Amino acid sequence: MNISYNMVLISCLLSILFSCKEETANVEPVQKKAPNIVFIIADDMGVGDLGCYGQEYIKTPNIDRLASQGIKFTNFYAGSTVCAPSRASLMTGQNTGIGHIRGNGEIPLREEDFVISQLLKEQGYTTAMFGKWGLGVAGTPGSPEKKGWDYFTGHLHHVEAHFQKPDSLWTLKDKKPIKIKTPDGSFGNEIFTDKAVSFIKDQPEDKPFFLYLSFTLPHAELVAPQKYIDMYLDGDGNSVFAPEKAWPAGRHYGEQKYPKAAYAAMVSSIDDYVGKVVKVLKEKGYDENTLVVFTSDNGTHIEGGRTIKDVNFFKSSGVHRGVKRDLYEGGIKEPFIVSWPGTIKENQTSDHVAAFWDVLPTFASLAGSDKKIDTNGISFEDELLGKESQQSHDYLYWEFYEGGGKQAILKDNWKAIRLKVKKDRNAPLELYNLKDDPSESNNIALENPLIVKELDSLMKVSHTPNPVFSF
Repeated sequence: MNISYNMVLISCLLSILFSCKEETANVEPVQKKAPNIVFIIADDMGVGDLGCYGQEYIKTPNIDRLASQGIKFTNFYAGSTVCAPSRASLMTGQNTGIGHIRGNGEIPLREEDFVISQLLKEQGYTTAMFGKWGLGVAGTPGSPEKKGWDYFTGHLHHVEAHFQKPDSLWTLKDKKPIKIKTPDGSFGNEIFTDKAVSFIKDQPEDKPFFLYLSFTLPHAELVAPQKYIDMYLDGDGNSVFAPEKAWPAGRHYGEQKYPKAAYAAMVSSIDDYVGKVVKVLKEKGYDENTLVVFTSDNGTHIEGGRTIKDVNFFKSSGVHRGVKRDLYEGGIKEPFIVSWPGTIKENQTSDHVAAFWDVLPTFASLAGSDKKIDTNGISFEDELLGKESQQSHDYLYWEFYEGGGKQAILKDNWKAIRLKVKKDRNAPLELYNLKDDPSESNNIALENPLIVKELDSLMKVSHTPNPVFSF
């Protein structure tokens, strides 16, 4: 009797067990939602301007915290050494050897130039840009509404972005750019930050968004809200960085009594704005499904009253040689911080070598796009996720059309630079070993003729003709 009862019980249990397995096998796997993406870019910030990269004088607690919550790259490069070609490289995934925009001058993106906002919009993202565009004014193929942006308020022309208290800004209304008056005395970057915060608050949980917050700081003119200036004044109202040499009125950029204090204030204002964006992401509960990036478009500047002595005082270029408009490391090596709580491990430092043209394929991968794109880039998603399968570049290449024309190439630890290219396409190369000489102070081209020959050959194959920018 007991044996018969036990056999029946066992039979029932096995039936239930196999039934559960069959039911489980038929359940479709849950698809992970594509992450929201917030990309924040400074204008002319040096790699050494942030506390997390060694800055000792300028306060940047929010950005430093962002770095501690994710990954800080130490070998990330801009697309170029001035804004337009650098930002074009970011958006298109192309370096300046093949891209259409290779210098400043308000050359618009073409109709065939496919950019990040268009790619993410195709993947179902709501797209918003607040701040500096500089890749196409109204009526051109590069105007924001033609490049996948749902929302935009900011500057279309890069010269408009030179001034911190603009009297007007462009915005999209009925999918067309119109100019709107700004409140008297308002600061453009505070408007951009408020727009970004409002945009995040308005986004639903069930649809991903891409926010491109493009500051015009700390680009000259050296002007910032007084509360940030006060951070760098003593009890008598004088700069804590004395002696200071005042920048006079009547020039392109507005006057500034304390250029060093003002520059520090501008960097700290960016930090405060970043803090506001991160705060609203947390308040909305979006932080764990939002990838946040912070970077700069090129190296620090010496304009509007800022001097090379100021750069050296703050060590804005870190240990590196050069500033904006140089292809030495100080002109193109940038801070690059990525945070994604719960997905990217905290307190990481990466020496992976990457550049702006890698951003588009990375975002494409994260968004689940398999679209074929003409790019020089390699996705660094595996590096973000801590996978050993991360691919590396064979080399990185830049060309620039001011100052007589310049080229640079980085392969492994070798960095080659050619100057005065317009005068002589075969001008001698400078050669540096960045591992031994990160400040590019010792030109070792004569001692390494085979390396010079190899890098010279790579420069030649990396350059393609361009109808606007020509050596």
